[in-house]
Amino acid sequence: MSAESETVTAMNTAMNTGMKRRGLLAATAATGLTLATVSFARAEDRPGSGPDGPHRTRTVRGTLPAGAPDYVYLPVEVPDGVAEFAVSYTYDKPPVPPGVQGNALDIGLFDERGTELGGRGFRGWSGGARTSFSVRSDSATPGYLPGPVRPGVWHIALAPYTVAPEGLPYEVTVTLRFGPTAPAPAPVYPPERAKGRGRAWYRGDCHLHSTHSDGRRTPAEIAAAARAAGLDFINSSEHNTTSAHTAWEGLWGDDLLILTGEEITTRNGHVLAVGTDPGVFVDWRYRARDHRFGRYARQVRRAGGLVVPAHPHATCIGCNWKFGLADADAVEVWNGPWTPDDEIALAEWDNALVAAVRNPGGGGPGRWLPAVGNSDAHREPDRVGHPQTVVLADALSRQDILAGIRAGRSYLSESAALSLSFGATDGRGRHAGIGGRLRAAAADAPVTVRLEVTGASADCTVRLVTDQGPLLTTPLPASGAGVVEWRTTPAHAAYVRAEVRHAPAVPGLPGAFAALTNPVFLDAEAGTEG
Repeated sequence: MSAESETVTAMNTAMNTGMKRRGLLAATAATGLTLATVSFARAEDRPGSGPDGPHRTRTVRGTLPAGAPDYVYLPVEVPDGVAEFAVSYTYDKPPVPPGVQGNALDIGLFDERGTELGGRGFRGWSGGARTSFSVRSDSATPGYLPGPVRPGVWHIALAPYTVAPEGLPYEVTVTLRFGPTAPAPAPVYPPERAKGRGRAWYRGDCHLHSTHSDGRRTPAEIAAAARAAGLDFINSSEHNTTSAHTAWEGLWGDDLLILTGEEITTRNGHVLAVGTDPGVFVDWRYRARDHRFGRYARQVRRAGGLVVPAHPHATCIGCNWKFGLADADAVEVWNGPWTPDDEIALAEWDNALVAAVRNPGGGGPGRWLPAVGNSDAHREPDRVGHPQTVVLADALSRQDILAGIRAGRSYLSESAALSLSFGATDGRGRHAGIGGRLRAAAADAPVTVRLEVTGASADCTVRLVTDQGPLLTTPLPASGAGVVEWRTTPAHAAYVRAEVRHAPAVPGLPGAFAALTNPVFLDAEAGTEG
C-alpha cells in the first residue's frame, strides 16, 4: 500500500448480507444502509504530496443489488487539518433489454453533524448531474455548500435511482487535501422587493434549473433569459439543494425579483418550495408511505414559502405525485410545452374545483387549490417563461407575489405576448376577478362573464368551463385579439374559468394551451334562492 492511496473493496455478498440483516427494501427512506467507515484518521496516515499539495486518497468499490434501499451512506472519518473534501465516482451502465431499468446512481454529501432527516448536516446534492464535487471553507462545487471541513465522520450519500437486474457496481474516490483554510464568504441573498409598478399584473416563472442542479444555464444566463421573456420574477428551484440561493448577486434589479426555494425531489413526486427564506433547506428523503411529507410542508410555510406539487402526472421515474394535495398551496398543472400529462393534471385540478364548490365552507367555495404554470427550463432549447404565471399583486415583492399566487389571483400564459382580462359582473354592478367570488342577489340572478384576449395566435379558440363542464367554445378572430361575453347564473355555474387553446395537432385531441385562468366563483347571497 502506498503512502498516498488505499483501495477498500466492499463485496456484493457483504452488501446483500447487510441488507437482509436490516430487513431493508427499496421502499425504505432516509434510514437506508450504512457501509463500513473509510478512515483517514489513523496515526500512520500521513498525507502524500502532489501538484495539489498534501492530500490523501482512498477508493471504495462495491455493488448495489436490485432492491437496494433508496439511500446508502458511505461514512468517511475526517481528521484535523483538512482544507478540502473532494469526491469523484463512477458506476457501470450495462445495456438492458427494452422496458428494463438500467443503472442510475445519484450522490450527495452530509458533514460531521450527521444524516438525520431535516438535520443540520446537509452539505450538498448533485443527483446524477455530475461525477465529481468538492467542498472547502470558501468555495464549493455548484450544488454544494461552502464551509469548514471539520473533523468527524462525514457521509457520502449514494442514492440508487434505478438498478439493473444484475446490480449496480460503483467506485467512489475520496480525496482529503490538507492545508490552511480561507474564511467562508458572507452569503449575499436577493432582496425581497423590486421597484415594480404598484398594484399590477406581474409575470413569473417559479420552476427553473441552473448549473446548481441538473440545468445547463448559469444563474446569469437564467436572469438574462427571464428578462428577455418579459418576466418580472423568478424562483430558484434546484433539486434538493439551496446552493444557488447565494448565486444571484448582481443579477436582480428594479425590473426582476428573484425568489429563493427548492425543488424537493422525492421518490414519490417532486414539489416546489416557492419563495422560502434564503438558506432554508428542506429534506427530501422519504416516500408517501413514511407519512413525513406534512412535516416538511409545514417547514416550507414556516419559512414563508408555498408548497406546490410539480408536474404531478409526469412520466419520469419518481415524478408521479403520491402525497395527495391536502398539504399543497397550489398545483403546477402546466409544466413546459403542453403534453398529455398536463392534460391529466388539468382534469384532476378541475375535478378538485368541482369538489370544492360541492363541499362549501363558510357560505362559499370550500378550500381550493390555484393552478400555476412554469417552464421547468433546464437548457437550450427550453424556453424560460413558457409557460408563466401572471399574478395580480399589490407590489413586486416576495410577500405580495406569494399572496397573489396563494389566493389564485393569477392566470397562466404561454408568453408575455398574450394577456387576458377575465371576470364576472351582476346586474347591480358587483364584480369579481380571477380567484374572486361574486355574490349575486339570487341563485337565478343574471351574471355576465367577460374574457378579453390580446396577443394570441390566429388558430386559437376560447373555451369557458364551469363545474358542469365546458359550456361555451368560440374561435378568436384571426388577429388573436377579441372579447367573449357569456351570460349565466349562480344556479347554472358555481365557477367559471377560461381556456385559450391552439388548434389540435392531432384531430380529435385537445389543442395545446395558449392560456388558462384560475376560476371566478359565483354564488348567491344567503337566503336568496331563486
